[in-house]
Amino acid sequence: RPQLSRHPYCLNFISLGDHVFFFSSSNPNPSPHIQETRNAESFLCLPHIVVFKMADAGMGFGGGFGGVQTDMQQQMPQQTLPTILCCLCGVPVVANPSNMCANCLSSQVDITEGIPKSLFLTWCRNCERYLIPPKTWVTAALESRELLNICLKRVKGLNKVKLVDAAFVWTEPHSRRVKVKITIQKEVFNGAILQQSFVVEYVVQYQMCLNCQRTNSDVTWKACVQIRQRADHKRTFLYLEQLMLKHNAHVNTINIKELNTGLDLYYSHRSHALKAVDFLNNVVPLRYKASEHLVSHDASSNTFNYKYSFMAEIAPVCRNDLVVLPPKVQAHFGGMGPVVICTKISNVLQFVDPNTLQVATLNSTLYWKSPFRSVAQDKHGTEFMVIDVEPSHITYGKFMLAEVTLARLRDMATSDQQYIVRTHIGNLLQPGDTVLAYDLTTFQIAEGDLNGHKHNLEFPDVVIIKKTFEKKHKRRIWKLKRLDMEEEEAEQKRKKKGEAELKQVEMERFLNDLEEDKEMRHAINLYKNEEALAQGPPSEIDENEDNVRMDELLDELEEFAIGGEGAEGAEGVEGGVPEVREEEMGESEEMMDGEHVIHGAPY
Repeated sequence: RPQLSRHPYCLNFISLGDHVFFFSSSNPNPSPHIQETRNAESFLCLPHIVVFKMADAGMGFGGGFGGVQTDMQQQMPQQTLPTILCCLCGVPVVANPSNMCANCLSSQVDITEGIPKSLFLTWCRNCERYLIPPKTWVTAALESRELLNICLKRVKGLNKVKLVDAAFVWTEPHSRRVKVKITIQKEVFNGAILQQSFVVEYVVQYQMCLNCQRTNSDVTWKACVQIRQRADHKRTFLYLEQLMLKHNAHVNTINIKELNTGLDLYYSHRSHALKAVDFLNNVVPLRYKASEHLVSHDASSNTFNYKYSFMAEIAPVCRNDLVVLPPKVQAHFGGMGPVVICTKISNVLQFVDPNTLQVATLNSTLYWKSPFRSVAQDKHGTEFMVIDVEPSHITYGKFMLAEVTLARLRDMATSDQQYIVRTHIGNLLQPGDTVLAYDLTTFQIAEGDLNGHKHNLEFPDVVIIKKTFEKKHKRRIWKLKRLDMEEEEAEQKRKKKGEAELKQVEMERFLNDLEEDKEMRHAINLYKNEEALAQGPPSEIDENEDNVRMDELLDELEEFAIGGEGAEGAEGVEGGVPEVREEEMGESEEMMDGEHVIHGAPY
């Protein structure tokens, strides 16, 4: 019968259907009695009744009821689910909504129906990437999580079931087969959940990705940038190559061809070519012309397939060149020159008058309105010995105006002829130094090189270019990286005798310029030459303070950590390739309006 109790905590943990036991003072039997609240709407405990909620079979009721638990387990009735016979095979099973055993249920119901068991994987053998349709290629190793993700995405119908597990089944690596064991669950027959496992086999098919197709084919390029310079040396392109390596301007190219007149850069997209032209326009004074060629046309869909070409011409004026300014440019510069030296080239050209120390900059827009070429290059220079230096204390930046007494180095033993000239590098010279200068007394200047001036134009006898240093050894502790370029055909090479020797001479001159110019080295990356360092520490080369130091060199793996540095801009120049600085970028924007800037001391 129902027992009532008003125990204060009784209703906090007893609910309908719970089993309880209690001690009652009215019961003559001191052993606890088991009562059920299953059929009672409420259960209250009388004051003379102490009620305890029963715990699990493996747990006691506290420290004081360990002995009561065994008696209660013996007296508590066990609740079991009814047993029925399978409707198909007659095996006794626990009652379930399907009324079938597990074997019969698996044989009658296939939850993997509609899921393909054989599929294909597309793999590129060149770059070892897998295709995720429609056109995404992803790198994934065998039995990796990335490859498992690609395989599961190819299986249709997994969204209708619950994916429990997926794992690779080992196959021979060269069998072109990939197997994945998949375990799924699905609800069948009014709440019965069935779990099944099956194996999906993938056949690996070979297909070349679009990037590899463009790389291995000569007709798949979309845009081409043709870089040309009308000069008889390659130092411009050697330095431009190093700038492209530092700033990663070559990453989108599918092929690079080295020609006798310049470089050809091939791209798979027109936007990549425009980006390359923009990079070139920021580091060299150039002009370019764009053209397009219709390859195919689909009249039904009204689509056109074009190939784009960009012809970029670099100004033929290079660093340390002797230039005669045209009358129009000279008038823009307020009568400067006209015989000047080009001291620096970036997206603007900088000239200095060695007689007055006037400095002027000219942007590419003004240059191409009145183009001119150089009269002489530094390879035409002659070595002179400095006899005396008289500085004038007129300076501009790193330049100082001075009068220098020179004597031709090769004639000092046979002649006492001396020349008194003005120079812009008076702060660098001391008596006894050697300099490289243009000996205009032996020059024959053509009429076309005068750029519109008359033959009665007066030239100084000697124009100093730079200070030179004597090399004590040829071993270099540094090296440069090169682009992977395709050279001209062998038939064309055979026609040009001595081309290989000429390229070696140009490369050696370029390396010497890097050793002598610290600003130019800051624009590129120099790497340690482990073979040279293994021979021992380098000795002093000469007294030049701009020699290459060990702290300027990079390990070959350090280039991955200096991406931010490469984006800051190039510094230095060699052979017509410029350095880019923030102040110069501001000057170039100012001069785009057709104005010019002149700096320098009065006459």
